[in-house]
Amino acid sequence: MRTLIYVPVIHTSADLGSIAEHVAKRGIADLGQELWEKHRRTVESFWNIVSDCFDSMDVRGVKIYQDGMVAEDEVGKKIVEDTAKAGSKNYQLILRLLERGAVLVKTEDFSLVKKEYDRLQAMTRAASITQKLMAVAKYKLVKTVLLNKRDVFIAERIDQTLKAGEKAILFIGAFHNIKKRLSKIMQVREIKDAAKVKKYQKLLPFYRKNERQFDELGAYLVSEITEV
Repeated sequence: MRTLIYVPVIHTSADLGSIAEHVAKRGIADLGQELWEKHRRTVESFWNIVSDCFDSMDVRGVKIYQDGMVAEDEVGKKIVEDTAKAGSKNYQLILRLLERGAVLVKTEDFSLVKKEYDRLQAMTRAASITQKLMAVAKYKLVKTVLLNKRDVFIAERIDQTLKAGEKAILFIGAFHNIKKRLSKIMQVREIKDAAKVKKYQKLLPFYRKNERQFDELGAYLVSEITEV
């Protein structure tokens, strides 16, 4: 039996490279400083909880699949080290797992990841309202198609590289839908309900209309993980 520990994640600004500053400024402008800081603290606590749950796990030989990871071996490790240094909680955790004997596996197709990143950059670099609206429209046209293609590729990579009797951890954005594409003979353990992680992120822009539900989901995100 193959075992996949499924970690639905919330990306932090440090995961976003050159568009991180734009995302942070937009978040503050849209939500206000107080709510943005509250969200940032929730995400920080979420990653602390996720990290804690792997502290006692024997990860020697455990394969690591990561949303956006287009390389492995030395190149992949260099990407992990650089992104960890930039402050990514996700990659700091992966680096610790690799240092304890886990194995990084190329997870994504470079061309698909680059296409999506280029679209996001186009929105941040737009010099006028018209250009920004055009960039947003173009991104919305391809977003779902690109996400589906990435999900298919990721599921196929896991199926091809995770062998019988092996264990792996998948760190994947909550808006991805990998589970339905995985082999039925693979045991999948979801450490947080991906639907709830996704719902939290979808409600964030509408916090004031859904304050109670949003706060309940936030409390769930930072609740202890008792089993992995």
